[in-house]
Amino acid sequence: MKQTVDVAALLDGHPWSTYQKLLTVLAALAVIFDGFDIQILGFAIPSLIREWHVARSDFGPVLAMGLCGMAAGGPLAGYCGDRFGRRKALIACVVLFGLATIATAFVQGFVGLAVLRLLTGMGTGGALPNASTLAAEFAPLRRRPTAVKLTLVCFPLGGMLVGLLAAWVLPRLGWRGFYAIGGALPLLFAVVLWAVLPESPRFLARRPALWPRLARLLTRMGHAVPDGSLFEDHAERGTADGASLRTLFGPGLAHDTAGLWVAFFCLGSVYLIFGWLPAMLTAQGLDLATASSGLAVYNLGGVLGVLVWAMFVSILGSRRPLLSGALACAGSALALLMVPIQAHGGHILLIACLGINGLLANAVQTSMYALATHSTPSVHEQPEWRTRRQWGELEAC
Repeated sequence: MKQTVDVAALLDGHPWSTYQKLLTVLAALAVIFDGFDIQILGFAIPSLIREWHVARSDFGPVLAMGLCGMAAGGPLAGYCGDRFGRRKALIACVVLFGLATIATAFVQGFVGLAVLRLLTGMGTGGALPNASTLAAEFAPLRRRPTAVKLTLVCFPLGGMLVGLLAAWVLPRLGWRGFYAIGGALPLLFAVVLWAVLPESPRFLARRPALWPRLARLLTRMGHAVPDGSLFEDHAERGTADGASLRTLFGPGLAHDTAGLWVAFFCLGSVYLIFGWLPAMLTAQGLDLATASSGLAVYNLGGVLGVLVWAMFVSILGSRRPLLSGALACAGSALALLMVPIQAHGGHILLIACLGINGLLANAVQTSMYALATHSTPSVHEQPEWRTRRQWGELEAC
């Protein structure tokens, strides 16, 4: 008689193998290129202003198109990931924003730049949900918070890397060469993903035609699977096809959903910093390399903020770290207005303050992602795993 294997119980009841950790890291690394390409225009704007003889304000609609692309790409790629596979959706998103970034190196005007920025935003906006889902589903349940943190920290890390690269590349190769490099890197990584990254075991479990692939994957993860086994995912039974947007506004969730949406709308200011900071710094008389370093330090602060606030939330719950972080972030932004840039050493003080603001802003934003994951029932999980302590922390928000 054929044995039925519950994939959820198998993954959650065993240690996090080395191979599973490598797959989690691989999925998370895609977010580095996500953060890299979504911020690349901010570094290029000062060079574009000089070459095209235009004003900074002319780039407002272009940056807005990128945000529109992210807003559209997230849910679209999420749907495609559920329907066709998270691996395929993630690779398609990486290829999309890689190709759009390379094409931007040849653009000659605002129309082409806006269209390509829209496509870049769709790719970057769609990569994050599929990468974070893959990273989480490769990990046992008790290790998923670690997997999610690893994914989230990669976004500001990508912004930090693009800042360091911009400081070296822009003075030598110009903005077109910078875009060419910024598009080639994710395309090369997409080839690595296609060759190495497997599909989510939870996705494979729902499709009997793919069970041979699932058996090989689980065996490689170190799990003993009898030949000819049948597979199921008990955590997804009855939920994979029954979720809808209406559920988020049902009893017990409407208040949390509204609060999260308002909070994320306010946190959209982080993307304004990504787009405008280098141009604003060069307008204050800083050279391009120093301006690029400013955004790199902003993202470095974000990396530290993700790690520090993850520790605070795990110890204190979500309410106090998020509230204090948001208030401190607003205060640090106001303090930036009082930095004497023209004074001796003023630009060093300014960049240090940007690092503090980046730490606080990214800490609150990434904590919001984690809060949304825990406070909203997923279509892939039942809520029984949440302990009373976890629910108490969330209700305190």
